[in-house]
Amino acid sequence: QRELIIGDRKTGKTAIAIDTIINQNQAHSLTNESDKIYCIYVAIGQKRSSVAQIVKKLEDARALDYTFLVSATASKPAPLHFFSPYSACNGREYLRDHGVHALSIYDD
Repeated sequence: QRELIIGDRKTGKTAIAIDTIINQNQAHSLTNESDKIYCIYVAIGQKRSSVAQIVKKLEDARALDYTFLVSATASKPAPLHFFSPYSACNGREYLRDHGVHALSIYDD
């Protein structure tokens, strides 16, 4: 299942994504491993300070226990921006192959 969130700049698209990750806390607290939902957040070309704010917000909500972060900040070379979604997809496929549910978010 896929969902595309589009909109103008500064309209809260990233906030929706982060809130979605935080709200997976209930699903992740289940005892059955196959019912847990792991999250993969990919920050592509964002400022390092923006990524740090997102990490802080996830840390405060205790969402880093079930969240993987892949980041290619704006200061990194363009090939890293290109390959970061593929890295996240590889991690997602690993989780899939082990029977685990996952939510992938690609944010640029």
